Amino acid sequence: MQIKDLLKEGRDIWGFEKCELKDIAIKMGKVHGDICKHARDERADDYNEKELKKEFGNLIFSTIRWCDDLGFDPEECIELAKQCQKDFPKKHSF
Repeated sequence: MQIKDLLKEGRDIWGFEKCELKDIAIKMGKVHGDICKHARDERADDYNEKELKKEFGNLIFSTIRWCDDLGFDPEECIELAKQCQKDFPKKHSF
């Protein structure tokens, strides 16, 4: 899977209408809330692995499209995040 292919597939599904940052934050919050629900359910031994995988997939797949909605290159966003994560341990001790 290539990022550009995932973006094309997302556009094929959802169309080309762009979300604004406020809309993206709300939608991202919904997915985050669904992941939190699974974390709560895990404590109750009612963990649904397939559903949790789907929610992480939703976050990844949708975020690619949301980056594009804001005019950002998703690959550049990923590279910036990778570099930040590489640098973080060097700046902080664990």
